[in-house]
Amino acid sequence: MDPLNHLQTIERWGLFELQLSGPRLGNPFLDVQLTAQFQHMNRKVTVDGFYDGNGVYKIRFMPDSEGNWSYEVRCDFPELDGASGHFICTAPSIDNHGPVRVKDADRFCYEDGTVYRPIGTTCYAWTHQDDALQDQTLKTLGGSPFNKIRMCLFPKRYSFNINEPEHFPFEGSREQGFDLKRFNPEYFKRLEQKLLALQKLGIEADLILFHPYDKGHWGFDRMDRVTDVHYLRYVISRLAAFRNVWWSLANEFDFMTEKKLDDWDHYFRIVQENDPYSHLRSIHNGTKMYDPSQLVLYDHSKHWVTHVSMQYWELSPVTAWRSRYRKPVVVDECCYEGDLPQRWGNITGEEMTARFWDGFARGGFVGHGETFLHPEDVIWWSKGGQLYGESPIRITFLKNILDNMPQDAVPIDSFRDVPTIGVAGSFYLQYFGIHRPSYRELKLPDDSLFCIDILDTWNMQVTAVEGLFSGVTRIALPGKPYIALRARIATKKDD
Repeated sequence: MDPLNHLQTIERWGLFELQLSGPRLGNPFLDVQLTAQFQHMNRKVTVDGFYDGNGVYKIRFMPDSEGNWSYEVRCDFPELDGASGHFICTAPSIDNHGPVRVKDADRFCYEDGTVYRPIGTTCYAWTHQDDALQDQTLKTLGGSPFNKIRMCLFPKRYSFNINEPEHFPFEGSREQGFDLKRFNPEYFKRLEQKLLALQKLGIEADLILFHPYDKGHWGFDRMDRVTDVHYLRYVISRLAAFRNVWWSLANEFDFMTEKKLDDWDHYFRIVQENDPYSHLRSIHNGTKMYDPSQLVLYDHSKHWVTHVSMQYWELSPVTAWRSRYRKPVVVDECCYEGDLPQRWGNITGEEMTARFWDGFARGGFVGHGETFLHPEDVIWWSKGGQLYGESPIRITFLKNILDNMPQDAVPIDSFRDVPTIGVAGSFYLQYFGIHRPSYRELKLPDDSLFCIDILDTWNMQVTAVEGLFSGVTRIALPGKPYIALRARIATKKDD
């Protein structure tokens, strides 16, 4: 009988978990050093384990190659040291494409090569709400176009979000104080359930590791470097094996005045060195009113930054950021559709839709947010719940257009007068934004015939221009804003 037939099976990029019993005395979060080495053929991967409370220790691993894997545990406590075993990594399920990677200077893809275009939204504190509201958020996400969500690991205290969460990452409470040397496994177990729920929906979790929206209320925004590193290592040991995790070092890092640039460099290195799977890593800036001189940017060219995460209120700089950093650019925040009194929370759905089209046409990626006043302060951008805006359905229309582009479409910077993405010689998608041209002259290859569509991005209408075209072609346009033009090769003239 083949003994391998009786081994546990884990799909590729799934989650293998080993549970062990060990010491409870002292502080196991600090006192126990637990690792495991996983081996497939000649390749070895070392991962850190973690304490899960009640004498339980866990080691998690995300296998990335099919076949037989073995593992062996190392620990400075004899009762945990030496555990070993095997499992079989099988083919991934149909919707499992692996973690997202950077494909090149402009694009992302899943590890299996499938194209991935981040169409994100922001729900900072949705996992810090009650279970019913979290379930409603997941239901809303399931019917939305979004495949990425920005979310805070620490609770948030800010305008329209002052409720006290039931669970915290550390043991204790605001009234009694928090023990920053002991984590709260119950908090992380609940978070992990939501990460898996997002995974089933095909949504990447862009986890914000630090943020300034504490103001000393809990004190998580002003922990010292030793505590920050202890926290980062624990979070990585627990969550890195989830394939849909991204690491955002901070939201509006420049507003965290007690941390310096050297701290952020150090934390990036900690994340990079301790994550065996090299999940995506970024950091997000704040803005001070509408003064570009007040824009403090982290140096995204540093090698530990995988992609650019930006906050800015308009999308024309995307071209310059792409050129400067030579990394994919995600404008995760470009203001929010809503009616809040704050300047960042009251653009129209029409404007949000326009910013999405503008950013994508320039070769970047754009994030959504919604901030409509609610009688119980259940606002999507912070607590989740339901979407009320006009932009999500139109973002779905854009997503469908992008999904039907050639997979190798990239920005075509030679078109200096209008943002254009496509494949030179075979596909062009141009977006005119607020401009209202009455016609467009497009130089198409002489040896090919193209079909041309006019896209009304607000009314979500596609109007085919009658005929096939080649060479210099003049196309009549409706002379109104928010129009896009699509030209697709139909056939070669010799065919």
